[in-house]
Formats: sequence, structure tokens, C-alpha cells
Amino acid sequence: EPATRDDADFRYRIFNSDGSEAEQCGNGARCFAHFVRAHGLTDKTRLTLETNSGLIHAAIEDGNLVSVEMAVPAFDPAALPFTAEERAVVHPLELDGGTVELRVASMGNPHAVLLVDDVTSAPVATVGASICTHPRFPQGVNVGFMEIVDRFNVRLRVFERGSGETLACGSGACAAVAVGRRAGLLEERVLVELPGGRLLIQWPGEGHPVRMTGPATQVFEGTFHP
Repeated sequence: EPATRDDADFRYRIFNSDGSEAEQCGNGARCFAHFVRAHGLTDKTRLTLETNSGLIHAAIEDGNLVSVEMAVPAFDPAALPFTAEERAVVHPLELDGGTVELRVASMGNPHAVLLVDDVTSAPVATVGASICTHPRFPQGVNVGFMEIVDRFNVRLRVFERGSGETLACGSGACAAVAVGRRAGLLEERVLVELPGGRLLIQWPGEGHPVRMTGPATQVFEGTFHP
């Protein structure tokens, strides 16, 4: 859509498969930047995009790579929102099958991250759904399951609000690296492997935005008849 503010090039909105609207979408921003450039809607290689949660800055790089400067991660429970007595690195959460330990962050949309030994066998569908709709997350939450391979590489699967498990979640990758960095487990540049591909996430530390870089490729086009 046309931007509603002078400091943005475009406004974009994101809808989940169940019809609910998300605050923003990191991979969506990369795809959007690729789309408007490929279709001649702009000749810029650096774009400022207006979302429901603020501005996102995108840069179209060599080949099909697009980088997005995401938000500054917020770890206060109220930012998600998440019902908790205080800000903490780890929050216990009671589920029907027991207690899990969460790390929470807002990237302009809410994320909860669990550390797992093996992401392939992680109970993404069941535990992800339970956490996503837990009453302590009054607006729901995206749930990431992160396996730390080493300080520079992680594997990630994400159960998203309104969609279930997806092939990739850009803001989820940013949140996962942010909570891992905050816990002293990861370095500043981390390669995140998701079922749909890889993203390079860079985060200097608290008070700084997260930068995400990955490929964007058109895979199909069609016509919508309302």
C-alpha cells in the first residue's frame, strides 16, 4: 500500500493463513523488497517499509540477497505481552505435560524460544500449539525451538500464530539469536538453518537492531479473484 508517513517508501500488511493480521514479518519484508524492485515499482536498493509495529529498513544486495534491519529486541514481558512478575533470562511455563523453560523477546511481534537437544524430533506441533495459545500470552506468541550446533550455527523450527509450523520465520530467527546472545551462548554473527533455508543473523547486543540477510526468489505468480 502507499505509505502513510513521509519517511517510508511503502506500507505493507501481513495476514496469516487463518486471516489474522500480524504486526510485521521479517521474511515478508525481504520478499516485499524483492517484489517491488523486480516489478519496477521502485528503482531504489534501500527501502524504508512501514508496518503495523513501526519502520523496517531493507537493502537489496548482490544477486537475490536482501538484508533487513529489524527492530531492537525487547525482553520485558510487557513488550510481548507476557504475564510475568519480572524481566528474566528464563521463564518457567506450566503446561499440561509439565514445565518448560522459555526465553522471550519481542521483535515488533512476540516470540518465545525453547532450547532443545535435537530440533528434528522436537514436539513443535503439540508443545508449540500449547504455548502459542497459553493464557500468559494474551495476544498469542510465535514459538521457536532452537538447537545450538555451536556458537556460530543454530537449527530452528517455528510454530507461528495463525499458521502453525512454517518453513521459515525471519523474526523468529532474529529472536532466537537475540535470546541466545543474551544468555551468552552465541556470537554476534550466527547462521540459522530453518526447514526452508538459511538466514544470516547479526546482532551486536542490547540496544541495537538485529540485521537479517537471506535470499528472496520469486517462485510463482497468479491472479486473485475476490
